[in-house]
Amino acid sequence: MSDPYKDKLTAEEYRVTRLAGTERPFTGEYLNNKATGNYLCKCCGAQLFDSGAKFDSGCGWPSFYEQSEQANVVYREDNSLGMSRVEILCKNCDAHLGHVFEDGPAPTGRRYCVNSVSLSFKES
Repeated sequence: MSDPYKDKLTAEEYRVTRLAGTERPFTGEYLNNKATGNYLCKCCGAQLFDSGAKFDSGCGWPSFYEQSEQANVVYREDNSLGMSRVEILCKNCDAHLGHVFEDGPAPTGRRYCVNSVSLSFKES
């Protein structure tokens, strides 16, 4: 059975979203994006984050303090690379997005650290 994402995504997008890879820090298309709009899953188009929750964390990847009201982000324990982290995935298609940490700003105290290649952006 063929993988429908192989033809839809670039090699880098596939590596990150379908194989749980990570893009190099400070290289992502949306790291410095200041436009108003919504960040969507690159694979299925589900709404994930709102630009109003984006902040500059200095970590090298787009960061958000909360997911969108649609709650399309799910969590999974990730003990790879000798670390204990919480992986974030698209609820709709299981695309790897990045990780969430408990060192973000108010009001949530969370930092959703997201790979740009796992996102698309719809300006509003």
